[in-house]
Amino acid sequence: MAIDQWTEVDDYISNLLVASDSVLEQALIDSRMAGLPPIHVSPNQGKLLQILARALRARSILEIGTLGGYSAIWTGRALPADGHLITLEANPLHAEVARTNIGRAGLNHIVSVRPGKALDTLPVLAEEKLGPFDLTFIDADKPNNPGYFEWALKLSHRGRVIVVNNVVRNGAVQDPNSSDPNALGVRRMNDLIATEP
Repeated sequence: MAIDQWTEVDDYISNLLVASDSVLEQALIDSRMAGLPPIHVSPNQGKLLQILARALRARSILEIGTLGGYSAIWTGRALPADGHLITLEANPLHAEVARTNIGRAGLNHIVSVRPGKALDTLPVLAEEKLGPFDLTFIDADKPNNPGYFEWALKLSHRGRVIVVNNVVRNGAVQDPNSSDPNALGVRRMNDLIATEP
């Protein structure tokens, strides 16, 4: 499917199934104004994550890759009042924008933004015994996906869900000769998934 057609289908689904939301829309505006890259999940992907969290009756969510907090708002809204979401962000500017957006959404009591590289922060979460998490959403730098997936398994338990975003890589993931570090990271993660019972 051509990228234009993909975008049109994505827009069709979002316009049909996702209601307008001023808080989420402002989060995207503020992220763009702060110079964050436009790589957030789409509205229909955010709603899907929220539905998954609700279907799981999630009380704890781990997100690896915060960006401007858009997906954290979607999933944070699915949590009960005593639930918690920890989101990890390597870029300090992104973390600050996310904190503002999450605060505007009224989720400061549920969502915690942890700055720093995720592969450094994930062992800290384990030491602090903050898991197991009911839902983990991995949406960060793809070369480190294998490590993120391994930590997601350690911080999860049977019957929980791990969602990884951007795994097709415009079809490059199926090319065994690809030298794209993003596609290679996804391929290494897929190899781990394939051997995980």
